[in-house]
This record gives sequence, C-alpha cells and structure tokens, in this order.
Amino acid sequence: MDSMTIIVAVSIITSGLTIAIGGYGPSRGEAEALTKAIETIGRQPESANEITRLLFVGMAMVESVAIYSLVIALIILFANPLLDLVGK
Repeated sequence: MDSMTIIVAVSIITSGLTIAIGGYGPSRGEAEALTKAIETIGRQPESANEITRLLFVGMAMVESVAIYSLVIALIILFANPLLDLVGK
C-alpha cells in the first residue's frame, strides 16, 4: 500500500468515527432534555410555555454540536490537506 491509500483509508475511518461519536452524544442529550421537559410540564402545566421555549433553545445549541461534527467529517473527507502533501 502506498502512502496515499493509507491516508485515504484513515480519513474515511476517522470521518465515520467523527459522525458516529458526534451524532451519538447530542442525540442522547436531546433525548434526556426532552424527557426532563415533559416530566416538568406534567408537574407544572402552567409554566409549559416557558419550559418549551427553553427546551427549543437548548436543543438548538445541542444540535449545533452534531452539525459541527458533520462539518469536520466533510473537511476530513473532501478537503484533507494531507493529500496535497503526499501527492507532491
């Protein structure tokens, strides 16, 4: 195997791990936040509007982590600077 093949294989594996780990954490966090919000609304229905608003803001912030990991994985796959170094 030449060095270009090794770098491409490692890049594919790394981007897959980035998406897997970067998607798992936020999905667990969103599920836990949703569970707690539903429990809280069940206990105090009069504050449902405030809890729902805070839930959506928190979920948007958590979801941004998954989007960042997607961007990093795409950079690793399609704009890998190591390929330019080995290709020369």
